[in-house]
Amino acid sequence: MKNLLSIFFLVFTTVVFGQHTNFNTQKNWSLNKKEVIFGIGASQFTGDLGGRDRIGKDYSLVDIDLPSTGISGMLGYRFRFHPMFATSTTVNFMWLRGNDAMTNEIIRNSRNLHFRSFSFEIQQRIEFIIYANEKFGARYKLPGHKYFKDKNFRLYVYTGAGALYYNPQAQYQGDWVNLKGLNTEGQGMTGGPKKYLGITATIPFGIGFRMGLGQMWRMGIEATYIKTFSDYIDDVGGVYYDPAALGSPAAAYLSNPASQNATWFAPGQVRGQKQKDAYYTLNIVFARNLTYKNNSKQRRMYQFNRGRYKF
Repeated sequence: MKNLLSIFFLVFTTVVFGQHTNFNTQKNWSLNKKEVIFGIGASQFTGDLGGRDRIGKDYSLVDIDLPSTGISGMLGYRFRFHPMFATSTTVNFMWLRGNDAMTNEIIRNSRNLHFRSFSFEIQQRIEFIIYANEKFGARYKLPGHKYFKDKNFRLYVYTGAGALYYNPQAQYQGDWVNLKGLNTEGQGMTGGPKKYLGITATIPFGIGFRMGLGQMWRMGIEATYIKTFSDYIDDVGGVYYDPAALGSPAAAYLSNPASQNATWFAPGQVRGQKQKDAYYTLNIVFARNLTYKNNSKQRRMYQFNRGRYKF
């Protein structure tokens, strides 16, 4: 009888404590349901200002302006509700920049506009897990139980929806001033466009890869393209307005600071293209598992129970 009970207990503990070893068949994903995530990296704006030394490649990776790279960061919560799907809520921040003076393309360089914007974004995204290899190593020295190493690799893509707050600024007489209130294209004035809100909807498209740092922590990298529905993140989106009607020296200068070929940038001439703005982020991301209890706690519980049931 004692031998039968010993065998039963051994089989029971092997099944219970060994069932986490294979993602595909033992549902290890359920031990990674809830995570807090945070990351830091770089941001890159693609819009009307700055860009490479050629025209015609606007709003694409080809037009990335490395000197205008900014800092980005994120903080969020991820909930995995299926082996292949998860959803994340994130708060993101980034510096977005563009500067015509940093390109040798003659039209942009002559236009001489620039901006910066410290922006915040809230995203709700859905993640599709392309590949996952998630295993927890054997945690107890059970007779005949093979030891495994912890593994946690995941490749995934994602999209979703978000809202971005932006506040474009430009430098005037040594100070950074907010451009939105200056109405540099005659926003809200006779013959000018409507005032922009400073808030826009966004759609992220991204890919990520992560690996385990032990049982509780993960580290990875995420590359994201974010489409917006505003053309005024850089305060440029229409035609030049009469600077004499803008109401202040700062507005008059920042609407048209052209340093050469000034006849190209007269009132009524094109100031910016009609394409909506976009930006990219590349973040190193860390995740802390909130679902799986620490291995040491379970080991103590097992040792306690083993001491109670001696046969």
